[in-house]
This record gives sequence, C-alpha cells and structure tokens, in this order.
Amino acid sequence: MTFDAEAKMQFVFALRSKGVTDKSVLNAMETIDRGRFIQGYFTDRAYEDMPLPIACGQTISQPSVVGLMTQALRIGPRDKVLEVGTGSGYQAAILSQLARRVYTVDRHRRLVTAARAVFDEMELNNITAFTADGSFGLPDQAPFDRIIVTAAAEDPPGPLLAQLKIGGIMVVPVGQSDAVQSLIRVTRTDSGYDYDEMRPVRFVPLVEGLGKD
Repeated sequence: MTFDAEAKMQFVFALRSKGVTDKSVLNAMETIDRGRFIQGYFTDRAYEDMPLPIACGQTISQPSVVGLMTQALRIGPRDKVLEVGTGSGYQAAILSQLARRVYTVDRHRRLVTAARAVFDEMELNNITAFTADGSFGLPDQAPFDRIIVTAAAEDPPGPLLAQLKIGGIMVVPVGQSDAVQSLIRVTRTDSGYDYDEMRPVRFVPLVEGLGKD
C-alpha cells in the first residue's frame, strides 16, 4: 500500500473523526508518510489507525494518538521540543514539521540508528536523535519549550519537569504499565505546574537505563 491521494484522504478523515482538528497537525501528518517508519509484516497496515509492533519490543503509536498528543502540545514554529522515546521515529518526524528543533532520545541504540536513517532519507534536518536514558531528559540542551513522552511513567518524571521552560508544555502518559493510563498535559507556570487530564491511553512503560542492543 502506498500513501497516495486516496490513502491520505482516508487517513486524514480517520484522524478528524478521532478529534485531531488542528490544521497544522493534520498537514504535518499528511506530509509525513507513516509507511516509511514500518518494515516487514505490518507494512500493509501502515495507514490504519492502530498501534503496530516494531523492533526491541516497542510499538509505533496509532496515528490518532500521535495526532492528539501533538495537538495538545500547541507547538509554535520557534519551539525547541524534546521527545522521550524515539521508537520508529514517526512522532519526531511529525514534530519536525511544526517546531524549529526536535531532540529525540531512546534507550535502544538499534531504534535510534534506524530512525536516523529514515530522517536522513527524508531530509528532516532539524531532528537530532540520541541513544540515552530518556527518563533524565537532555540537561545539556535544556530548557525546552515542549516535551513529549511516548512511554508511560508512574508520575511525570521530575528531571523532565525541571527541563521545561516557564510557560512550556509537557504531554506524558501516566499510570501503571499494566493498568489504565491517562494522558496528562503539564503546563509550567511561575508558581509551579498545572495538570490537565486528557484521555485514557495505553503505552509501553518508561524504563530507566539503556537497552541491551
């Protein structure tokens, strides 16, 4: 299956029906071909609204969740964004269409290497990908205007909260990995943090340390 005009139309319609309505987010998701980030057995399901397995026991999130999380970040064209959990690289590629600069980290070197190759092929030059323990963020590049976490933490990680600019937004799934998780939007204010619970989700857990690959 290819991301042709008909596939794009159906894809965008499915996103709209799930609540992704921000025009810039929809444009980004129409521009970035999800099929480029999926290999092997599941390539023919790239444009369905479902999560799919990738290497290292991880998943590529369903497009509607990618869209809703991206929409919740309210990214501006001058924003510097941190993504924790590169995975396939699809979410970072979407972010690259909206932000000035995207930093993405994953604990699995194999995933980062594969994602970098796709970023290079697609000439997405404003993404920098690292192999690192994302639960500690990227202190050397902080602070960030926006932070997105694509793995579930029991609580919003303290090091990530500390790396958010005042006025910045973080979107993170929170909850036990084997139970219902909630997508939380955190806004940093002059006096602390405001928390906004958005919707139930299910993500792989945020794990400390580096992967063994």
